[in-house]
Amino acid sequence: MQDSLEKPARRAFLKAGAVAAAGVASAVSAKKVLGANDRIRIAVVGVRGRGWDHVKEYRPIPGVEIAYFCDVDENVLRKRLADAEKMDIPKPQTYVDVRKLLENKNVDAVSIATPNHWHSLIGIWAAQAGKDIYIEKPCSHNWWEGRQLVRAIDKYKVICQHGSQCRSSAAIREAMDQMRSGLLGDVYMARGLCYKWRDTIGHAGPEPVPAGVHYDLWTGPAPLKQFTKNRFHYNWHWIWDTGNGDLGNQGIHEVDLARWGLGVTLPTKVTALGGHFLFDDDQQTPNVITAAYEFNTPGAKTKMMTFEVRGWITNHEAGIGTREFAGGGVPDAGLRTATPSGGQGKNSLGPASGKPSTIGNLYYGSKGYLAISDYDSYKSFLGPDQEPGPEKHAPVKNEHFVNFIDCMRSRKPEDLRAPILEGHLSATLVHLANASYRLGRAINFDPQTESVVNDAEATELLKGSYRAPYVVPEQV
Repeated sequence: MQDSLEKPARRAFLKAGAVAAAGVASAVSAKKVLGANDRIRIAVVGVRGRGWDHVKEYRPIPGVEIAYFCDVDENVLRKRLADAEKMDIPKPQTYVDVRKLLENKNVDAVSIATPNHWHSLIGIWAAQAGKDIYIEKPCSHNWWEGRQLVRAIDKYKVICQHGSQCRSSAAIREAMDQMRSGLLGDVYMARGLCYKWRDTIGHAGPEPVPAGVHYDLWTGPAPLKQFTKNRFHYNWHWIWDTGNGDLGNQGIHEVDLARWGLGVTLPTKVTALGGHFLFDDDQQTPNVITAAYEFNTPGAKTKMMTFEVRGWITNHEAGIGTREFAGGGVPDAGLRTATPSGGQGKNSLGPASGKPSTIGNLYYGSKGYLAISDYDSYKSFLGPDQEPGPEKHAPVKNEHFVNFIDCMRSRKPEDLRAPILEGHLSATLVHLANASYRLGRAINFDPQTESVVNDAEATELLKGSYRAPYVVPEQV
């Protein structure tokens, strides 16, 4: 079936290029104005893991129709059609090739939950086609394509929500407001913690591409290499060609919150140390990494941020991840968690994290410190005696997706909880830290021009490379 796909896919690519060349007017004219009673037809791209969470989040929103599924694995499409039927969702139309999907004028928005190396390119194509966009974190696989995505969103005037759903959490928004109002005094430092249990992925040798998997299309912009299970479902996170390690997987949420609470954009210096310290397996990305960032702020004040990934047995900090916060834990991204005995849950679609985790943030100020646990709780500790201050626990529902739909109707991007620029800035912190780790040296960065200072190798890593015809364009 891969061969039969090739010619139609090539024609679709050329047609998409012609649409893009027509300019802004074509995209704007393609975007219909949605009234309060109009149905919004959503296409979910990548429905195996996190994309299935998208389906469950959109389902209860009034006026939203989950009308299209797109996935390069026909086995996943069949399973999700059966799952949709069980949920009484009218049968969505299915696509394998996202370029064919984007030709459909009835699609109002695409909800992107593919592997990281596809995020920006699909987002740019969707903007050129006049579709509104919900794009999972991180919005980019490297810095340059993220900047191109922001340019495309701005040019074609589409609504784009980044998948930083923590920004819609009532507890976390209150924590940010407390810090803005001076609860901690001068906040000078933030720490992001991503201590999430990750077991070994083992070794997996080359094997035939499974029936129903369109592997060339799955690979897309990345180098085409022999199929192995450890380059495919979920484990692509740990391969540099397609993922960004846990720093860009779970960690991007906490990176985003650390930057938000600190009130900064891009750093002047980044350094990262770590390694693949545990297990003899196929993982390329580090399972332990510590990154440090330096920011210059108005008034020549310097602020500091650190971020830590530890993927095995470790301690909690400040009660984060414990019952002290009554938190609900982080979402499992459509993948079943481990059973109490340590095995996989029924019908598991991928490796579980399962064990107790410490996922959160710490902020330090002149008057005290504040801790965020998971996505739904914060506590503060004030004065030299660390007396308990304001705190809040508020379960997270689907506010982030509701906010996206509301902004689609209002056409007010300023009301988005996680606009694409914020997603790009936080993703850039991930890319800078990974580049520093891979090169083994600190990176000096100019926040104004978004460019590396005197380091050609780092500049090259931050731009990446592409396999034709899946190329992020120089002009969007």
